[in-house]
Amino acid sequence: MADQTRTHHDIIVRDNRSTLDRDHPKTGGQMVKVATGVAAGGSLLVLSGLTLAGTVIALAVATPLLIIFSPVLVPAVITVVLIITGFLASGGFGIAAITAFSWLYRHMTGSGSDQKIESARMKVGSRAHDTKYGQHNIGVHQQHQQTAS
Repeated sequence: MADQTRTHHDIIVRDNRSTLDRDHPKTGGQMVKVATGVAAGGSLLVLSGLTLAGTVIALAVATPLLIIFSPVLVPAVITVVLIITGFLASGGFGIAAITAFSWLYRHMTGSGSDQKIESARMKVGSRAHDTKYGQHNIGVHQQHQQTAS
């Protein structure tokens, strides 16, 4: 029994060794994975830089056009944003109303899930009770074992 007992230090040393072993690739397959990852990451980094440069150039070219046409574009953008906001709000309120009517119908016809909710609440309560007193009993049991040893 004493041979199986490990101290906190032994566990930390073992975990550090396994972490160090994972950090250093040992096989050719792992080297290929690292090389592939570096190549993929590097190419994505280059694409990200090119996209940023293209965006800055496009903004520099488009800024004068936006300033010239801003008396027309600003009211148009405000109008479009208001229209989109109205449609989204209308859809959200419609979904909320359908949900409320559906709940009301199920509640009035008696096909609601009141029994299911009550059953779930009782199960959760009993699990919490078992967990609370189960942990207490485990602690008491361990104390008795330590005092008996």
